[in-house]
Amino acid sequence: MQLPIESLNLQMLNVGLAYHNGDWNWQGVSSPFTRIYCVTKGEARLHIGSESILLRPGHLYMIPAYTLHSYECKGEFEHYYLHVYEGFKNETNVLEMYKFPMEVEALESDHNLMEQMVAAHPEARLPESDPQAYDNASMFTGYVKRYNTLPLWEKMRLRGAILLLFSRFLEKATPRVWTTDERLTKVLAHVHSHLHEEISIETLAEMACVTKPYLIRVFKHEFGIPPLQYINKKKIERAQLLLITEDWTVKEVAWRLGFVDHSYFIRLFKKLIGTTPMDYRRTLDVER
Repeated sequence: MQLPIESLNLQMLNVGLAYHNGDWNWQGVSSPFTRIYCVTKGEARLHIGSESILLRPGHLYMIPAYTLHSYECKGEFEHYYLHVYEGFKNETNVLEMYKFPMEVEALESDHNLMEQMVAAHPEARLPESDPQAYDNASMFTGYVKRYNTLPLWEKMRLRGAILLLFSRFLEKATPRVWTTDERLTKVLAHVHSHLHEEISIETLAEMACVTKPYLIRVFKHEFGIPPLQYINKKKIERAQLLLITEDWTVKEVAWRLGFVDHSYFIRLFKKLIGTTPMDYRRTLDVER
């Protein structure tokens, strides 16, 4: 599968160098942006599900967006961090198209690149290590606005640096084969390119040239959940990103994701995320 470079709409939220000494132990972290770490000193552990990954010097690490994870740090630990997200597009997120390794060996040029990014953008550093110590949503909206006002040459330089670091993981990535059923491939493509609209199961069934009950049955068999549940999951994931990168009202976020009834959007968000959109915007957990 060839991925056109212009479809990689990666944008920076934060970059910085963090120092810890047994105080990097956040639990149950999940955010709508991707993290890249370059470890320079000490060790820590990353826990994702049943997997435990040792974070060590000389390596790069990537944690995809929406991945629930925890950290364990018992001593000195120093690392560069980079938070990136894919700009709001009506197409499949590149991170869903590939299975990425979480660890790759770092080159000296990777370390130098992170160092240069930190030196060039001190304003993008997170001010605190404690994710409860500041208003994350307004902070991230501010980061996005600052990025958008950068001169073109600086955006190009940043984008190039991000792509270079991202390429280190893409080199070892493998394409995801979601399904071999061409009808379902077409359905998935339609869902991802129309998250900003109301999507009916009837329309998807017509597109696949099958009946609605058959589509629901075969979709659930292939992906483990019914199509409506999948659509709602993807819309709410996109909502999580919009809530921290845009200063739109909750009602406008709902409208931009094809929800006619914003009260239903709020109920669905709370059901899937465990909190209301406003509370999510106020209390999003972020660590360095």
